Amino acid sequence: MFDNLTERLNDSLRKIRGQGRLTEANIQDTLREVRTALLEADVALPVVKDFIEHVKDRALGQEVEKSLTPGQAMVKIVHEELKNIMGVSLEKLNLACQPPAVILMAGLQGAGKTTTVAKLAKWLKENERKSVVVTSADVYRPAAIEQLKTLAGEVKADFFPSEASQKPVDIALDAIAYARKKYADVLIVDTAGRLHIDEEMMVEIKDVHAAIKPIETLFVVDSMTGQDAANTAKAFHDALPLTGVILTKTDGDARGGAALSIRHITGKPIKFMGVGEKTANLELFHPDRLASRILGMGDVLSLIEDVERKMDKEKAEKLAKKIQKGKTFNLEDYRDQLNQLKAMGGVMAMMNKLPGVATLPQHVKDKVNEKELFQQLAMIDSMTPKERLDPELLNNSRKNRIAHGSGTDIQELNKMLKQFEQMQKLMKKFKKGNIMNMMRGLKGQIGRPQMPM
Repeated sequence: MFDNLTERLNDSLRKIRGQGRLTEANIQDTLREVRTALLEADVALPVVKDFIEHVKDRALGQEVEKSLTPGQAMVKIVHEELKNIMGVSLEKLNLACQPPAVILMAGLQGAGKTTTVAKLAKWLKENERKSVVVTSADVYRPAAIEQLKTLAGEVKADFFPSEASQKPVDIALDAIAYARKKYADVLIVDTAGRLHIDEEMMVEIKDVHAAIKPIETLFVVDSMTGQDAANTAKAFHDALPLTGVILTKTDGDARGGAALSIRHITGKPIKFMGVGEKTANLELFHPDRLASRILGMGDVLSLIEDVERKMDKEKAEKLAKKIQKGKTFNLEDYRDQLNQLKAMGGVMAMMNKLPGVATLPQHVKDKVNEKELFQQLAMIDSMTPKERLDPELLNNSRKNRIAHGSGTDIQELNKMLKQFEQMQKLMKKFKKGNIMNMMRGLKGQIGRPQMPM
């Protein structure tokens, strides 16, 4: 996420970090490079101008002059100004109303709006413990209603059916009546997207908005369209009273222009970002944490929250008790750990939230082979239950069978078994403490992000 921006900003700031004293000359040189980095990231020009002006004013002021490490003080200022342009702090959904709280979803075609409806429903069910109804008022796109019905089934949300022959306003009003009858906490209404903004679309969505008076009107936009995303969001906001924005496809966005432009241009907060195609891949938008990630400082708090939210707590507690009793960590346990890692988005998704990883050269990152995770699961699945419980049984004949059954070779199997043995040794160190409690303890100890040296 935003790899290009991270690399360019860190290159710009690396020279000044080691400076014992900041002068107007070296500040100007650094800011020129930062400006270029932001423009290449497709950040809107007015945003870049304001950002550079604020950083310059602060860098030439007293807070840097009095600092023992002026170079690091400069990085701190850039970090804080990145937060400021993205909204300073997290802004949550407002659901404080008589149920059902109605959320209206708007956006252009292709932004991932319908998928985001399902993601948001899943997020509300799992994180806010809300009962959710979803409905589609998109009567134009072929199979849009059927798509939402399928996704609703995946995330176990209640689906209110609609037909292409109906009027969007009627669908939305009928869905509210249904949600009330079901005592649902939240109703999410999907609307029609267009390839571009047009008057007909705006009139239709204004009519729906006026009829249902949603407590949240969220604009779903593809982050990969850069500053165009911010301009499109502004055009919608001029027609509709938006309450927030959801950025999609941020996992594939190497630039970051949309994330850095939208709040400044629209005045509306980014509330969520989509970080993958699966229905679990929706995260709250924390400007402070994203600023840290952009500057290569990592996002350990989000990583720990991912572990707490997505880890199977029952299995984690069971494993912790098993290890405490001195029982052996076996391949069945190892498989559970690999499946937990897969649920959290894989190795790179977790690594990207660790300090310093974002600034590693691309050829180093490329060595992280996500396929290994699935290969290792295939190898363990090709074993018998006895072999998983007792890896000592794995002689050459058995290894040949397992390699053949999993589509791998003996070398890859031996590599997996070596990693398993390393995990066995690590688990012995956890013998005296509960893993989940250790993670919570670490979360409590984390304060402000550390400035990179």
